[in-house]
This record gives sequence, C-alpha cells and structure tokens, in this order.
Amino acid sequence: MQLKGTHKALFFLHKHKMARLSRTLLYLILAVILIIGSFPVGESAIGVNWGSISVHRLMPSTVVDLLKDNKIKKVKLFDADPDALKALMGSGIEVMVGIPNEMLAALSSSTDASDLWVRQNVSRYVVKGGADIRYVAVGNEPFLTSYSGQFQSFVVPALLNLQQSLVRANLAGYVKLVVPCNADAYESSLPSQGAFRPELTQIMTQLVSFLNSNGSPFIVNIYPFLSLYGNSDFPQDYAFFEGSTHPVTDGSNVYYNAFDGNLDTLVAALNKLGYGQMPIVIGEVGWPTDGAVGANLSAARAFNQGLINHVLSNKGTPLRPGVPPMDIYLFSLLDEEAKSTLPGNFERHWGIFSFDGQAKYALNLGLGNRLLKNARNVEYLPSRWCVADPSKDLTNVANHLRIACGAADCTTLDYGGSCNGIGAKGNISYAFNSYYQVQMQNAQSCDFDGLGMVTFRDPSVGDCRFLVGVTDSKNSLAFRPSHRWTTIWTSILWGMWFFLRF
Repeated sequence: MQLKGTHKALFFLHKHKMARLSRTLLYLILAVILIIGSFPVGESAIGVNWGSISVHRLMPSTVVDLLKDNKIKKVKLFDADPDALKALMGSGIEVMVGIPNEMLAALSSSTDASDLWVRQNVSRYVVKGGADIRYVAVGNEPFLTSYSGQFQSFVVPALLNLQQSLVRANLAGYVKLVVPCNADAYESSLPSQGAFRPELTQIMTQLVSFLNSNGSPFIVNIYPFLSLYGNSDFPQDYAFFEGSTHPVTDGSNVYYNAFDGNLDTLVAALNKLGYGQMPIVIGEVGWPTDGAVGANLSAARAFNQGLINHVLSNKGTPLRPGVPPMDIYLFSLLDEEAKSTLPGNFERHWGIFSFDGQAKYALNLGLGNRLLKNARNVEYLPSRWCVADPSKDLTNVANHLRIACGAADCTTLDYGGSCNGIGAKGNISYAFNSYYQVQMQNAQSCDFDGLGMVTFRDPSVGDCRFLVGVTDSKNSLAFRPSHRWTTIWTSILWGMWFFLRF
C-alpha cells in the first residue's frame, strides 16, 4: 500500500499506539506535519531569466504560457513587475523576484521601507492560488568591480532588514533572500586557489554566514562567453563542453571547460571562509546569438545544450564530484533590444527565443520536450516593412540613420552581426524598418524626408531578419510596467530613507 504525506503520518501514528498519545500531543504533531507539508521541497531544474528591457514586449500572459508550454518550472525576474507577477499567479512556476541595486540604500536604512517592499511585492502575491515566490534577489551583482563599491555597504544591512520583514510577514520559512554575484567577486590562477577579492573578504564572510543561517544558496553568474570575448588568448574550445585541447591542470584535477573551472574557483573561495559545502545556484549563464564575433546561433546552441547535458548528467565538478549546482537559470528567455550596449552589442541578443517568443534554434532543456515550443497567439503588426526608396539619392542619409538607430536596435548591422554583410542600402533599410516598427508602423515614421517607403514584401536576407513588431499596447518604453514600477518604488523608498534619516 502506498501512503503519502499526511496519510502516511497518520498510519505511522496508528501503528505505534496512537491511542496512548494525549489529544493535545497528537494535534501538535499533526500541526507540525501539515506545516512542513505546506512548504514543498524544490527540485533541481533548468530555469530562465525573464528580462523585459524591450520595446517589443510580449504580453506577460503570453510569456507565462510560453514557460508552461516548455515545462519551465523556475523563472528569475530582475524586479517585482506587478504585471509579470499577476500573470504568474496560479501557474505553479517558482519565482525569484529582484530588487534593483538602486533600492538597496533605502532598504538598508529603514525597516519601515523593507516592510513596505515585502508587503507590496511579496505578501500580496504569496496567497492561495498566487505566485510561488521562493527567492528575493537583494540587488543584482552589487559587488561588480565596475560599480567601484557604491552598493557594497548596503547589501548586508538590507538583507537583515528584509529578513526581519519576512519574519513579520510569516514568510521567512518559505521565501529565501539571496544575492546574485558576478564571478568577478572571486579570483585565482587555479580553481583550487580561489578566493574572494581581498576588499570583499569581510562582507562575503557576513553574507555567506547569513545565507547559511537562513538556508539560502549562494547565487553566482558565470559567463564563459565574456571570457572569450574579452581575451583574444582565451582558448575557444575551453568555453564549451566538448573537451579542450588546452585543459587546465590543477594538481590531480584537470578542467576541460571554463564553467567547471569557474565554479570550482567559487567552491574553493567558499571553503576558505568555512562554507565549502554551501549549495550553489547559477543565476545567469548563456551565450548570445548576435552582435559580436562568436555570437551566433550555432555557438549558442552548442554552449547551452552542452551546459544542460553537463549539469543534468549529475557529474559535478572535480571539487564537487556528483554534486552539480542546485539549479541553473539560463540567460535569457527573450531578446531585450533596449538593453544598454555598453558591455557590447551582444547584450541585446542573449535570448533562446527572439523578442516575439519564437525559438532561435533547436534546444532540449531536459524537461520533457525534445525541442523548444514557440509562443502561441502572438499578435503582430501588419506584414509591412519600411525600406530605403531605391529611386532616391541616399547621400545625405547619415542623420536619419542616427535618429533611427538611436531609438531602435541596429546592433545586428555592426561587425560580427547577422546583418553586417547586406550592403549599404540594406543597412539603411534595416535601420529605417527598425525605427518604423518601434513607432508601431506609424506612416510618418517611414518618411525620412522622402527617403523611405513602405513595402509589403519581406526584405529579410538570409540570417538577417527584418522584424515586424508585436501589437502589445504597452510596447512603448515610457509605459513599460517594469520600468514604471521600479522608478515609483525607488522614489518611495528613497523618500522614506531621507525622511527617516533627517
């Protein structure tokens, strides 16, 4: 006879002379069983990052359907977008919500601010039939070297305040606080010698102690692509999972891929602090498909499929044999064509799906589907494009191109991009069309002083896709909920911080 959950516990009590237990003790035991049973234990899985810095934004309900159709059970958000969280309610998908770095100062200084944030962004959604929020990411890579320490002192105080707020909201046993870190938080020439940056040693000791005390994992973002992109001497095959002609030998351990080497550097760094067994989650990992040399469909597929196969094989790493990361969150679900290109043009092309939820390449996530399934019921603008009028003199087009590419995404036109080889007129047409679609195909937006014209024939060339926008009424960046609500909450929390401080 198969018995599960509470029924199994009741059978156990009966078998061991339940009648001898007092009624009070029995109720107490059953209450504990029910409480424990109400907090399901998570299983290791492949999740995704869902970013929304896009001018062509799918409806959140469409994205949630896309996640469900692909059996993706875990999703990481970079803020607490109410539209995304509402769409995730009742979906059964485990959620990590994010707090932007800019909010950390206010949250670190006031428990009133942390109470307010938890109440509005966690408690209201963690209800029966609500969103299954498991983690709150306190900041995003707040120790990044390029930030020059500007968020560093706020992290631990913000964690402590938010933890108190979760306790007051009776959510501390279910919702865990984490801090996604960039891999530049630690360093070493060999994995076994890994250590956190000297200026971070004290704060990392406090952080991992907090995480350990509260049952939270250490979250790290690992990007072999960036190692390859930023270092011409980096062995290309070492970035992938098919073996390397340039393995790294570290004593008796040999590393054939950058992912394992990077992960074990973190393991060694944690070990130096006395937390070598701390669970690790990969918060971001992936490979872009455009915008740079080496960023293409075949490389992205090879990396992501190799990564998934490697992690799901449970092989682990030399320092953690048989113990892969708890979870990995692929970066990312969708392209985000409004992201900053400061790191590189590839920043807008990390998605395993294009902006409209169409799979870019064949990928088996190991979740039941052999191939990715496309988004359903996507509503596109009419099938028409804006191109350069072939009968016009395009000599004085430079200013129009600056305007078009300032408002729209033209990163595929640059060196290494999928549209780099379509010629000068093709480049102009691509820029014109990108702007036209951002402007929701407004007729005037294809004028360009008479140099543009609307066509009903798809001008796409090979891998260079001339897009057609989607009809989400919230496409405009000015009305994107995630940006609007992040701005509002930052203003509210900063206001509270200044009021309480002065």
